[in-house]
Amino acid sequence: MDYALTTEWVLDAPTEAVYAALKTPEAWPRWWRYVEAVVLVRKGDAEGIGAVHRYTWSSRLPYRLSFDMETTALTRPSRIEGVARGDLTGTGCWDLATENRNARVRYTWRVTTGKRWMNALAPLLAPVFAWNHDQVMAEGGRGLARHLGVTLLRYAGAGRAHGASNGGGR
Repeated sequence: MDYALTTEWVLDAPTEAVYAALKTPEAWPRWWRYVEAVVLVRKGDAEGIGAVHRYTWSSRLPYRLSFDMETTALTRPSRIEGVARGDLTGTGCWDLATENRNARVRYTWRVTTGKRWMNALAPLLAPVFAWNHDQVMAEGGRGLARHLGVTLLRYAGAGRAHGASNGGGR
């Protein structure tokens, strides 16, 4: 099953501070409730391009996901892009902008599931999986606001699933 998931946070914070927090995923478990672990697998170049981090996530539902995320592009302080491989495979992109002196953050996550049970149940549970993603991302926005000592002014999640099950996986 293919998922196209978009999240938006607006924080009462400088865009640069939000970018710095997002660019340091090893620290995410300290402020993002559902991030269990982030381990540096491969160091990237001086900018961080090519770095690979292994993420382990929990969620509101009783399952965990692990995947490696390779940083493929960085534009300070407005964009972080990566490619995921593992329990989820696809692309993720953080887009940051300043909106009325606040940081507007949009995360676009286009992935397919790699777990056999998720693929088998996707025709029935895809909306539940998208809801779960929204719950995890909402907690990320709240956690980042606490971490930066600012206010989360707005959260919007718009997860959806489309296409046929990819039929494979682990």
